[in-house]
Amino acid sequence: MHALTAPEMLEVWERGLAEPPLRRSLMLLSAAAGEPMEVVARLSAGQRDARLLNLREWAFGPQLAAVASCLRCGERLEMDLRVSDLRVEAEAEPSESWPLEVAGYELRCRAPNSLDLLAIAGWRDRAEARRRLLERCLSDVAREGAPVAVDQLPDEVIAAAVERIAQADPQADMRLALSCPQCGHHWQSGFDIGPFFWSEIHVWAQRILREVHTLASAYGWREMDILTMSPWRRQFYLSCIGG
Repeated sequence: MHALTAPEMLEVWERGLAEPPLRRSLMLLSAAAGEPMEVVARLSAGQRDARLLNLREWAFGPQLAAVASCLRCGERLEMDLRVSDLRVEAEAEPSESWPLEVAGYELRCRAPNSLDLLAIAGWRDRAEARRRLLERCLSDVAREGAPVAVDQLPDEVIAAAVERIAQADPQADMRLALSCPQCGHHWQSGFDIGPFFWSEIHVWAQRILREVHTLASAYGWREMDILTMSPWRRQFYLSCIGG
């Protein structure tokens, strides 16, 4: 995987404007890895997000500026984070699948990937979407040698399977510990690198296109020539126009 150049990132941004968030993330990874989306979509959710963190750091540096609102009083919180704060160390890379035995039940589990999440994206019923996701991630379910349907599993078996999946792929569930300075409320908030990174790309793309317009109008340069300049050189030429 390589850092995206300005022309590459701008091309993905343009193609991704009409796409849902998950497909945008896959498009970025596909461009950076030089592989079809179908290939990167088979990464576990945690593997995908770990690569998105790397890609974001290469594009915009190690610092992140995020905002949140207090769940109790609505106070706006501004946070300065580092990409390293969001990385979660896993015991090992999630394998294709692994066995699990709970309360007399035997089954195999695997971590959800983007193909699984895309398959349930259209379901508004969260309970039904969760059931379908489990059906995709749990296999070879049996008790005393007899097959058992996933929707017939006891809650304790489901809970054990979900916990085991979370342990195997911890990067898939990034959480921030937040504290409100106004009212003292403490809570945890999930952090999704995909939409966050895309929002930064969206702001960057609009800014750089305005810079291209300004420089092309002043000097007659081609878009590609301007995009392949270093940011420092672009800013220098822009300052010459303005000054």
